[in-house]
Amino acid sequence: MKSWIFGLSLLTLISESHMATLYTRNNCPFTVWPGTLTGAGIPQLSNTGFELAPQAWNAITVIAPWSGRLWARTQCSTSSGLFTCATANCGSGQVACNGVGAVPPATLVEFTLAPNGGQDFYDISLVDGFNLPISVTPQSGSGPNCTITSCSANVNAICPPELIVKASCGNAIACKSACLAFNQPKYCCSGEYNSPQKCEPTNYSMVFKNQCPQAYSYAYDDKTSIFTCSGAPNYLITFCP
Repeated sequence: MKSWIFGLSLLTLISESHMATLYTRNNCPFTVWPGTLTGAGIPQLSNTGFELAPQAWNAITVIAPWSGRLWARTQCSTSSGLFTCATANCGSGQVACNGVGAVPPATLVEFTLAPNGGQDFYDISLVDGFNLPISVTPQSGSGPNCTITSCSANVNAICPPELIVKASCGNAIACKSACLAFNQPKYCCSGEYNSPQKCEPTNYSMVFKNQCPQAYSYAYDDKTSIFTCSGAPNYLITFCP
C-alpha cells in the first residue's frame, strides 16, 4: 500500500526546503472549488480552498518536503452563512477547507514532494470514489516515470447504480467506491484483507480501473498508479482535462 512522508520535523522543513508550485487549471465548463489538505505534522498551505471559474487558473507555492492532497468541489453555494458543496465537500463551512479533507466520493491528487530536487511521488486516486476528471502534468523534471498521469474519463456516466450519487435533479454527480457503499473488508482492504496478497481487484474497482488505467482503483493498486519525478519545479493539475 502506498505510504506518504508525514510527520516531518520543523528543522528538516527549514534546512532542506526548496520551492515548488502547484498550478491548478479549470478546463470544466462549470466553476469548481479546489481544496487542499497537508499531511499530519506539517502546517497547512497558505491557500486551502478557492474558487476557480471555467478556464481560470491558480498557483500555490509549496515548501518541500511536503505531502498532501488536492481535489475539486462541485455545485457549491452559501446558505445561512455556510458554504457547502454537492461533491467533495470539506465541511469547514467556508471556501477555505482549513485542514479538513474531502468527504468522499472525490477524485484525489496526492503528492509527496522531496527536498532539494529529490524524487517526488504523485498519483491520482479513486480509492475514495470519483467526482470529476483530473490530470497531473510535471513541468520539467526527470526520470523514466516522470510523465503525465490522467483520469480523463467521466466515470459518473458508467457508474453502477448501487454506487451512483445523484443531484436533486436526478443527474449522476459522483460515483462511490465499493468501500464507501458497502463498508466490507474485501472492498476496503481492511481486517483480514489488509495486505497486497489478500486485497485484490474486485468487479467494482475494475469499473474505475477500466475507465482510468493510470489511477488508483483500490488501496494496493500501486504498480500502475504511482508516478515519480526528480527535480520538477512545478506541477499542473487540470480539472476536466
